[in-house]
Amino acid sequence: MSSCIKSVILFCAILSLLSCKSQTVTTIDKKEVLVNDTTFVNLKDYSKDFVYDMKYATSDNFLKAKVYDCAECFLRLKTVKAMIEANSQFMKKGYKIKIFDCYRPLDIQKRMWKIVPNPSYVADPIKGSIHNRGGAVDITLVDFSGKALDMGTSFDFFGIEASHNYQNRTKEIKSNRQLLKTIMVENGFNSFDSEWWHYNLKSALNDAVSNAKWKCD
Repeated sequence: MSSCIKSVILFCAILSLLSCKSQTVTTIDKKEVLVNDTTFVNLKDYSKDFVYDMKYATSDNFLKAKVYDCAECFLRLKTVKAMIEANSQFMKKGYKIKIFDCYRPLDIQKRMWKIVPNPSYVADPIKGSIHNRGGAVDITLVDFSGKALDMGTSFDFFGIEASHNYQNRTKEIKSNRQLLKTIMVENGFNSFDSEWWHYNLKSALNDAVSNAKWKCD
């Protein structure tokens, strides 16, 4: 075999290897693009350090009705990342985040509105809420034994006593609410003045309302 033919064969082999490598990188890149910061993911797949009490998957809520088919906490990936960072800070202080509600598909919002068609309690589905955008969480704090910190009212209590601005509270309650608010705000969330449990991820406020649903086992 002449040296010229050998050179051609070697060159073709190199081109083939480079082509395979390029295809492999392209495949990986496509997979990475699929899971971007606005993709809906299950929080449980990213952390085992949260406590769950998904109220709307039960009738133990102000609606007195179960509106979710099953209890799951889906959020956009960027919200999950912020939640994990916040929870890691709480855990250093001996607490964990307990979750009452996460992403809420628009169909569920419509179901809630049908039960309580009052914008003082339920966001009008025509406009949608930050829950429908995957950027809102309803939460509290518990210690490592599961005991909840005293926040002064129950979740979804709609009186003035649930407001961050309400001052007729004990020093302990004020301290607990402030701890929750401080660390959540440090991790990119806004508090909702009238509801001590509600937090919105600032970078998710302009995301689209969604009706994406998860499968129940």
